[in-house]
Amino acid sequence: MSASPKRIVPKLQLTTRSLSLPRAVALAICVLIPAAGIIVLAQQPAAPAASAAPAEEKPLPGLDLSSIDLSADPCTDMYKFACGKFNANHPIPPDQAEVDPFYVLYNVNTQELNSILEKAETGGATRSPDQQKIGDYFKACMDTSAIDAGGLTSIQPLLAKIDALSNGPAGRARLAPLLGELQRNSIDVFFGYGEQQDFKDASKQIAFIGQGGLGLPEKDYYLRTGDKDVKLRADYVAHVAKMLTLAGGTQEQAQKDAQNILAMETALAKASLGVVDMREPEKTYHLQPIARLEAALPGFHFTAFEDAIHSPHVAEINNSTPQFWPEMMKQIRTADIATIKAYLRYHLLTSVARNLPNPFDAENFDFYGRILDGQPEQRARWKRCSNAVNGALGEALGKVYVDQYFAGDSKAKMLQMVHDIEAAMGRDIDQIDWMSPATKVRAREKLAAVANKIGYPDRWRDYTKLIVKPDDAIGNEFRANAFENDRELNKIGKPVDHLEWGMTPPTVNAYYDTGLNDINFPAGILQPPFYDRTQDIAVNYGHIGGIIGHELTHGFDDEGRKFDAKGNLSDWWTPEDLKKFEARTDCLVKEYGGFTAVDDIKVNGKLTLGENTADNGGLLLAFMAYMQRAKEDHIDVDAKRDGFTGPQRFYIAFAQNYCENTHPEAVRSLVLQDPHAPDPIRVNGVLVNQPGFAPAFGCKKPAPMVPANSCRVW
Repeated sequence: MSASPKRIVPKLQLTTRSLSLPRAVALAICVLIPAAGIIVLAQQPAAPAASAAPAEEKPLPGLDLSSIDLSADPCTDMYKFACGKFNANHPIPPDQAEVDPFYVLYNVNTQELNSILEKAETGGATRSPDQQKIGDYFKACMDTSAIDAGGLTSIQPLLAKIDALSNGPAGRARLAPLLGELQRNSIDVFFGYGEQQDFKDASKQIAFIGQGGLGLPEKDYYLRTGDKDVKLRADYVAHVAKMLTLAGGTQEQAQKDAQNILAMETALAKASLGVVDMREPEKTYHLQPIARLEAALPGFHFTAFEDAIHSPHVAEINNSTPQFWPEMMKQIRTADIATIKAYLRYHLLTSVARNLPNPFDAENFDFYGRILDGQPEQRARWKRCSNAVNGALGEALGKVYVDQYFAGDSKAKMLQMVHDIEAAMGRDIDQIDWMSPATKVRAREKLAAVANKIGYPDRWRDYTKLIVKPDDAIGNEFRANAFENDRELNKIGKPVDHLEWGMTPPTVNAYYDTGLNDINFPAGILQPPFYDRTQDIAVNYGHIGGIIGHELTHGFDDEGRKFDAKGNLSDWWTPEDLKKFEARTDCLVKEYGGFTAVDDIKVNGKLTLGENTADNGGLLLAFMAYMQRAKEDHIDVDAKRDGFTGPQRFYIAFAQNYCENTHPEAVRSLVLQDPHAPDPIRVNGVLVNQPGFAPAFGCKKPAPMVPANSCRVW
């Protein structure tokens, strides 16, 4: 499954853990659905009052003239021209690590969700079953007085099971069912387990297992030796110790346990695949009989784990990271039992910190929000709870959201744009001179098979069996996690459901799914500025059109091109065409690898290759589609509006997708793990490769935005 067009807000809502799943398996890797584990300042301020009124957030216009810096030369720095005044107009709020158009729309949508939820919370006996669930989930989340008064009572049964672990084979044998129970509640310790489409038979749904269990974002956080990295690990140890102390441990024991947890997680990290390797499906697909996996887990009662996590007993499984198990089993068999118990206890606490008393919530934020991302303050409780409901009951909440905020002809207009861009890709495939006729036939087959999901699902999810109470925040969270876990694992062995969505309707994002070969645009992103019904087609094709092209191109990037029209991992390229393709992607790897993200950290050209390919190819397709649509509708593209021609408005709108004001810590955190390049680079790094850009602004060589050599894949 492709990465989203931008990894935005919910990265600040999630407890940062490294459950490293195959990229085409788990949409949650890049997705924006907030889940468990929210955080606050170490000073432990009083929790905000539940009645605190949200400040009104206004959407950005499709073309934000106030952000344009007319003193800048677009031929020298297009990002500065299109976004030069954005920072002054949009200072970073203290409860955010950044602000950009995605974040602004996310805040607008959160405000709209909050309005829906406040009505559902107070609706009384006349509420529908779905209204009762979303209203009561929100009410329980907002009741911080009850959460504070409850202490650790709600998680005491799990803490007791952790404490009951003992040394020796019999005692450690209890670990398998306990891990299953924890993982069913989305507490991902040691490894990850779930359901996926079979890479080589996309009609099948199978089980997979893979590396995980890290408290820092990914493996290299444990291994880099720079001063900032060493300090970050020291901060992590201090944070873990503080969480364990809050849970009743002595400071001396908590400090010792925290150091041991870091050592154990470092060993797991060394055995893990890195973020670049995890992008390669060949490295994360090893379908094998279950007996072979069990042989790699000696002494681990896998059947007991399956029962506890509510999985069917599987006959085969994708062992996605086989190199990981020797080290994991070494830790399970030989690590001090006190360290294992402390490790499980910490991951339980950090996973549910949002719904624990305020000191836990505050401490968790202090590390994952303030230290890791540079976010000064925690987000208001109503914002976090509104998005928690979206994560737990997204389609129940989404039905109401769609009715209120995605009406009229928005879906029809979007489909027209999608079809225009797909037609542009068809022409592009016909015109490119580096691909043989045989491979072009297969490329057209894949393009023709792409399914388009716009706005919301055709069939809504049924939450009848999910119990939600108005006074049980953690219970609601655990039941929602278990409900989703059971729903996912119940797919194993059953036909693939092509109607299912991986994002909720209010989500401000989009994605391409390699297994389903479809592009998905929730209603949440089809709002200003990305789709603005008041703007001309130049602006909308530059904004959302560029994102449509981005997702479509993911089907043909360095990873997507390995999957055929039916979603199977299949080599449909001639050897000569593959060499030419890789020569073109190598150009992008080198180009982006030369960009500095922050301080002395360069962009990882290999990690970001898929996104960079999608950015570059997608914008070219959107421009082709815009020009063709203007021709068919007899629109004069040279006519000026707001002082700019149609092509200029197109490229300004694209650039303004990525105007940003970001704390350096957030940039650093993202560039080390995120497959997207930093926003200014996503603008200038793309536009230097666009054949339509220089003519639009009259740029001539050797201007910085018109380099002697450029890169193009699609």
